[in-house]
Amino acid sequence: MAFKTIDSTTDSETAAVRSNIALLVAAGVVLGMAIAGFFDGIVIHQILQWHHMVTTIRPATDLTNLEINTFWDGVFHMGTSVLAVIGLTLLWRALRQESAPRSAQPLIGAGLIGAGSFNLIEGLIDHHLLAIHHVKPGVNQVAWDVGFLVVSAVLVVSGWVVLANFLTNHQPGE
Repeated sequence: MAFKTIDSTTDSETAAVRSNIALLVAAGVVLGMAIAGFFDGIVIHQILQWHHMVTTIRPATDLTNLEINTFWDGVFHMGTSVLAVIGLTLLWRALRQESAPRSAQPLIGAGLIGAGSFNLIEGLIDHHLLAIHHVKPGVNQVAWDVGFLVVSAVLVVSGWVVLANFLTNHQPGE
C-alpha cells in the first residue's frame, strides 16, 4: 500500500477518514463515561465508602438501608458496564477500518470529554437536582460537590484541547 499525500486523497477517502474519526471520538466519549462511572462506583462507593447511590434518601445506617443502597450501586455498575460494552464495540468498529487514524490522541481527548461530561451530568442530577447523595456528606458537602463539578469541567476542557489539537494537525490519509 502506497502512502498518499494530501493532494492525492479523494473526497470519498476524506469522508471515510472523517467518518472513522467521528466513530473513534464516539467510542472515546462513551468509554470515558464508562471509566468515570467505574471510578465513581469502585473508588467513592466501595473503597472510600463516602456514599452510595441513595444515601441521602436512605442513609446506610442499618442493614436494610445498606442493602437498598447496595442494590442501587449495582444498578449504577450495570449502567456503566453497558456503556463500556457500547464504547468497546464502537472502538472495535472504528479500528477495523483501514482509514482509521492510528493515534491515541483523539481517543484520549474524547475519553476526557466523556469522563468529564459523565461526572457533570451525574453531579448536577444526583448531587444537586435530586440530592440523592453527595460526594462526601457532612460539614463540607457543598464544597465537595462543587469541587467535583469543577474537576469535571476541567476534564471536559482538557479533552476538547487534546481533540482540537489532533483535528487541527491531522490530515486525511495520515
